[in-house]
Amino acid sequence: MFSLIFPGQGSQFVGMGKDIYLKFDSVKKFFNKADDILNYPLTNLIFEGPKEKLDLTENTQPAIFLIGYSIFSLLKKEFEFDLSKIKYFAGHSLGEYTALAAAGYISFEDTIKVLKTRGRAMQTSIPKGEGGMVAVLGSPIKKIEDLLIENKNNYDCYVANDNSDSQIVVSGKIEDLKKFSLDLKKNSIKNIMLPVSAPFHCKLMNKATEVMRVEINKLNFNDSKKIIISNVTGKQ
Repeated sequence: MFSLIFPGQGSQFVGMGKDIYLKFDSVKKFFNKADDILNYPLTNLIFEGPKEKLDLTENTQPAIFLIGYSIFSLLKKEFEFDLSKIKYFAGHSLGEYTALAAAGYISFEDTIKVLKTRGRAMQTSIPKGEGGMVAVLGSPIKKIEDLLIENKNNYDCYVANDNSDSQIVVSGKIEDLKKFSLDLKKNSIKNIMLPVSAPFHCKLMNKATEVMRVEINKLNFNDSKKIIISNVTGKQ
């Protein structure tokens, strides 16, 4: 048995997916459908930018889903990959929605609509430009947690993602993340500001949590034999 994992925010770039869009009509259909459902030209934004607008989470989330789902469908229909052997589906943050759609639990239409709502809710939880995320490289999570506790009176940041033994992502307000980044540099710890427009996966997103609790309860979930691995618990 095999597994399939879909990416989350931060993986976007202007022009992504254009090569397969131009070559395959089946991909064009998904892009056209997305434009119709969302009632705005997401396709043009993905291919032409500007990057600043694509990086807004209310646009990034449906855009990355559209690319991931289109590639998955392309492999299945055009290249005849035997995807029946894939038993486990997972995704990083919004990628879990792509996983749910690819595994057959929710429809393409419902997924792209709920991701537009999710993105808008997350974007408006904190004023534009005030929040973000920093990837911390090559340092164990315990060291980062201790650093945040030691400096809690200086800045208010939160561990948002424990991606691997060598990559931790921290969320917070930009002014706090800059102070945190300076402390990391003093400790010779490499860090990179991520191309996201809000501080995801922390208490600054509480308003979005309430919105999505309502929206998820509205979704129609289908039966599927595929297994979804939660990106929160790591369990099915």
